[in-house]
Amino acid sequence: MTLTAENAAIVLDSTADFPEAPQRFANWRMVPLYVRFGDESRKDYVEMGPAEFYVRLRTATDLPTTSQPTPGDFLAAYEELDAYGRVYSLQISARLSGTFQSAQTAASELGGKVRVVDTETASAAIAMLALAIQRRLERGTSDEEIEELIARYKRESKLLFTVDTLEFLQKGGRIGRAAAFAGNLLHIKPILTIQDGEVVPVKRVRGNQKAVQEFARTFVEDTTDSPSVRVGIAAADAPDRVETMRKLVADVRPQAQIEISTTLGAVVGTHAGPGTVGFFWFEDDV
Repeated sequence: MTLTAENAAIVLDSTADFPEAPQRFANWRMVPLYVRFGDESRKDYVEMGPAEFYVRLRTATDLPTTSQPTPGDFLAAYEELDAYGRVYSLQISARLSGTFQSAQTAASELGGKVRVVDTETASAAIAMLALAIQRRLERGTSDEEIEELIARYKRESKLLFTVDTLEFLQKGGRIGRAAAFAGNLLHIKPILTIQDGEVVPVKRVRGNQKAVQEFARTFVEDTTDSPSVRVGIAAADAPDRVETMRKLVADVRPQAQIEISTTLGAVVGTHAGPGTVGFFWFEDDV
């Protein structure tokens, strides 16, 4: 069967930090996770956008907590896509959240129509995989080609991020092997990545400027200057850092395409913290 944007759909959860997706693509849906301040639970992006979240975070006495969507939340999205014969449901790393499990539970009620993918990553990296799938759907593709793409994406896509403090990753229980970097981070910037679905330390540098230089060095070593280089940028309440990353791409890989530039939503922002900046890239000539 040839898969197209008319007969195949994509479901993201809100940790993809791509809330405008359903407005851009008729065959996409987004299932929100939940963020909780005290007794108040709000749907990520739907009931609480990033701007309100970061204002609340700055004045909150206790850090917010997050929770995954219910299987019922996913089932409602899948049923909305009843007219589509195939659904690709792309979820945040199963090692970072129970979201994948909720999606699988819902999908199991619909036979084999929904393919739930543990992307083993987070934020804009999920959105970039979805965009690569969509490009293939728009020209006609197959399950086999999409499976090959997903496997290649997991092998070859790259992600670096840095945080102002490891406190948020630590308190949210998502610090993984980056715990080795915990302790006094005064003026020290940890460079981190996600490997096999887990947060992993790369190196420590001194100050924001050195962090940007490290991003640039790794990006240049890993790519050639070509329009097939796809780039994503995500930051938590740090628009100046987004601009810095845009300039970096324009300087070192002017032909690369920045296909997503986004603010981390309430759920990812809860675990990463304000000031976080993520840099994502993947080579794809479709």
